[in-house]
Amino acid sequence: MLEISYEDFAKLDIRIGTVLSVEPVPETDKLLKCTIDLGEIGIRTIVSGIAQWKKPEELIGKQLPYVVNLAPKMLRGVESQGMLLAASDDDGVALLHPERALLPGTKLR
Repeated sequence: MLEISYEDFAKLDIRIGTVLSVEPVPETDKLLKCTIDLGEIGIRTIVSGIAQWKKPEELIGKQLPYVVNLAPKMLRGVESQGMLLAASDDDGVALLHPERALLPGTKLR
């Protein structure tokens, strides 16, 4: 395990986003292109490697945590503007959800 300082952790901007639309990324069986409402931050495209475990229609309307201050990265020709936070184990991916509905863009503390 790599230990980091609190100051390094505090640099992450983690927000709740609401999934507006999802589509598979062409020519890959792992990636989904998601359109996410992040409130005052705006609408972002975020590519997530969860297609093996989640179908696009299962994600629509879900509220999920995203790191929103990562530098954009091209993944299979699609610019990803953040990163989904999820847990994984031998059985696959588990999505993390708030216990109640929150405004898109709500900051995790």
